[in-house]
Amino acid sequence: MHKIRWMLEALRVPNDNPELTLSQFEAFSKQVPLLYFILTTNMLSLAWTHRDIAPAYLVIYLPAVLAVIFILRGAGWFFSRHRKVDAAQAYRRLRATNRLAAPIAIFCTAWSLALLPYGNGYEQAHVAFFMAITVIGCIFCLMHLRSAAMVVTVLVNIPFFIAMVLSGEPTFVATGVNVILVSMAMIAILLTHYRDFRQLAEQRHVLQAQNKTMQVLSDENLRLANLDSLTLIANRRSFFHTLERRHAQAEAEGGILAVGVIDLDGFKPINDMYGHSAGDRVLVEIAERLKRFESDTISVYRLGGDEFALILTAFDEANAMALGTRICDAIAQRINLGSGIVQVTASLGIALYPDVGENGHDLYERADYALYTAKRHNRAGVVVFNAVQARELSRQKVVEETLQVADLEKELSLVYQPIMDVASRRCVGFEALARWNCPTIGPVSPAEFIPIAEYNGRIGLITRLLLERALSTAATWPDDVFLSFNLSPHDLVTIEGVMRLIGIVEDSGFDPRRITFEITETAVMSDFEQASTAIHLLRQLGCGIALDDFGTGYASLSYVHRLPLSKIKVDGSFVSEIHRRGTSFKIVKSVLALCSEMGLEAIVEGVETEEELVILEELGVRSVQGYHFARPMADALTHTLFAGPEDKAAVKLRGRS
Repeated sequence: MHKIRWMLEALRVPNDNPELTLSQFEAFSKQVPLLYFILTTNMLSLAWTHRDIAPAYLVIYLPAVLAVIFILRGAGWFFSRHRKVDAAQAYRRLRATNRLAAPIAIFCTAWSLALLPYGNGYEQAHVAFFMAITVIGCIFCLMHLRSAAMVVTVLVNIPFFIAMVLSGEPTFVATGVNVILVSMAMIAILLTHYRDFRQLAEQRHVLQAQNKTMQVLSDENLRLANLDSLTLIANRRSFFHTLERRHAQAEAEGGILAVGVIDLDGFKPINDMYGHSAGDRVLVEIAERLKRFESDTISVYRLGGDEFALILTAFDEANAMALGTRICDAIAQRINLGSGIVQVTASLGIALYPDVGENGHDLYERADYALYTAKRHNRAGVVVFNAVQARELSRQKVVEETLQVADLEKELSLVYQPIMDVASRRCVGFEALARWNCPTIGPVSPAEFIPIAEYNGRIGLITRLLLERALSTAATWPDDVFLSFNLSPHDLVTIEGVMRLIGIVEDSGFDPRRITFEITETAVMSDFEQASTAIHLLRQLGCGIALDDFGTGYASLSYVHRLPLSKIKVDGSFVSEIHRRGTSFKIVKSVLALCSEMGLEAIVEGVETEEELVILEELGVRSVQGYHFARPMADALTHTLFAGPEDKAAVKLRGRS
């Protein structure tokens, strides 16, 4: 029963695997023209040898009709062999061929056997040859359509074998047996080939499926690699890749291109006050607001942290400024975190090609510098890179290149600005201030070279070098005079860096209690936990810690109670014209009250007039510094402040001149 079922299954065209059906059809369509060529040539050859001995209908009319049919079908298969078909179409055509195989096999067999009685032994041998070679050729051509090959083999070989046996001629009998055996071998080869072909097709299908899966995974990985995981907008990698491509396109087509760099103002305090999860929600909300501006000409990216970017095509300066203003307004809208309402603003820097930017990264750097300018002079606003900034940036690069090769030990120096006791008008300390006198580009302001040194990594060396010199000078002062020394945020980012500073203090032999390290809010905000650890280590050594420029940042109050501070330095911007500006008066009064409540010493900076000093004295300020007393002076002149009244007056006059 099983064998019968297998035989019936073998005589049908399988339709259980669409991919196999397509592979079968593709291979079979290339063999069918050869099949019809074999049938046509063999049939015409046999008809030719019997042309004078058999009836005309057998050697002329029937062969002619069959030849036309075979040629037309062969040509049809030949010219359509490269035509794309789906699995259903392929199955229908294979099934039609399978059905046609039986009638063709029966007709060809009947026709050839009808010629067998005519002629002598040569003509009869030709009939036997025709049937044998035709069936073998058909088996080869039909090997990709197993069912048709088996139908042809059975329908041709059985009648052929019977005819050969009935002839009684030993040669014909042997030929019949030989053809049967060869056909059986051919069928065995066909079945093996078909099995291997099926396995190969299935493996190819699996491989294609795997490749397709791998391609999908690769595409997904590529998408994820270019996507910011938090905000689900394009990331920094995608930004620079797209920027270079758009820049090259604008350069080739003579188009315009704008890059915008956005930085959030006031984001860090949200992280500190509400936690990083709240900060993440703010970033997601800002990204959603930016995505609303996306279009064919506007692309939005997150570069990292609270920094975003824009790529604008076909935007001139006016349109870019207008868009930037709308974006800043959208970002400034309040955000509901559930636990509270927060608000951040954004500063935006824009650079436009072809005005600037020899390449994509160059254009980005200009936009980033415009952002830097916006944060300094137009916070929460938009700045477009212009000629003034170009000169500043050019100067910055000159300073950076010069600083890299500078002999810092020879070129760096310190000056000292006195810190005065208001009541006694006596100098109680000095703030050490760095100076760089470069032999090639001249004197360079600390406000100019310190940020560059922080950027290129030389700030650590500068801090250590100047601290050693400051301690050496301070060792010559009276024991009740302290040294105030500024630290960069980069000096606090690692424990190793802080331990080096502690080592310098210990090696100097200078009393740590006479040292006050000044830190800015920026130093604390960059990494509060690390900065707090560093400050505690310095306090354990005995050093004082002063929070510099108090009142100018976003979250100074939130740090005061969390850090072991000893002093607060009130920024000079609140002192200028304090005797005329009621707001400044109230701010300074509040800060002094805060310091009194927390047991902190207050030092007021920027005192330049006697009127300002009088008001501060009325408020109870104890320590001040500013040009009213003296400008920063060389180390040799510091000793004159400890001399008699005449010498002090002379120093004061020189300082004001």
